Amino acid sequence: MVNLEADLTPGESYTQPTREHALELLHGMLRIRRFEEKAAEVYSLGKIRGFLHLYIGEEAVAVGAMQAIGPDDAVVATYREHGHALTRGIPASVLMAEMYGKVTGCSRGHGGSMHFFDASRRFYGGYAIVGGGIPIAVGLALADKMLNQRRVTACFFGDGAVAEGEFHESMNLAALWKLPVLFLCENNLYAMGTALERYQSQTDISLKARSYNVTSMAVDGMDVLASERAARQAAETVRETGAPFLLEFRTYRFRAHSMSDPDLYRTKEEIEKWKQRDPISTFEHRLRDRGLLTDSDLSRIESEVALEITEAVEFAEAGEFEPVEDLLNDVCTPRPVQPNVSGR
Repeated sequence: MVNLEADLTPGESYTQPTREHALELLHGMLRIRRFEEKAAEVYSLGKIRGFLHLYIGEEAVAVGAMQAIGPDDAVVATYREHGHALTRGIPASVLMAEMYGKVTGCSRGHGGSMHFFDASRRFYGGYAIVGGGIPIAVGLALADKMLNQRRVTACFFGDGAVAEGEFHESMNLAALWKLPVLFLCENNLYAMGTALERYQSQTDISLKARSYNVTSMAVDGMDVLASERAARQAAETVRETGAPFLLEFRTYRFRAHSMSDPDLYRTKEEIEKWKQRDPISTFEHRLRDRGLLTDSDLSRIESEVALEITEAVEFAEAGEFEPVEDLLNDVCTPRPVQPNVSGR
């Protein structure tokens, strides 16, 4: 197996966060975990259709990285974007309704699990095509540069996207044009069902960015404090220089690629080994050791999250599907009226 613990940026194990911030991070990760567990449950009941890609095990990446992204910055995600959308501030109820295909969803039920979108929060997808969001992020950053906006475009993508041509084209253009893109690679060791070492001759993804003269580093993506610290450092560098930066989060998904994946390409022993580094339980232990978390704190957080998820499901259940006659709306831009040049 690839050694994901080699040459990692040091975490914040030696820096104690404030109690308030620590509980916020824990709340954010538990919120994603419980949302996804409920999504898997209702999917199994046939209430969510299509594809469902769970983020369970990778919560520290979204929660840690999003601490460095401001409200004016843009976020581009992947089809495994539930955690990104929740952490960005899109209500759980709206996201659950979208997965149900209801008109009250963030994309009016047209996108489903893989196509969350909220322009008001500068959350620009949700892309089912592997690597499809990377050139979109470069375009957003180019627009900001042309408009003299000092903003960061954060682009999440998986390790499988590194094998796609648009990764290399986008990395090259971002470096050539000096664009403020924060490339955030969630390396969970598997591109769908193919192990990293089977499709990449160079398994250190951070090195690939340096071949385009893009500054990069790798961090332990199972550690929320290390992820936050590295993301803040990377985002600050992008803001100061206006140039791109690639941050590789070395993480692991506990569930299969999707709900329809039999997960036969890795061993149960490997999965259990990684679960010992569960970003939520390990963070809980660290906080307890530092006196920052009590049983009542955890009970309160779990209760708040449970209520939110229950209300989200109720909202989705109560929502309506879009009328059949409206399903073709917004598929194409309306044809403009042609001017009458004949004089008649």
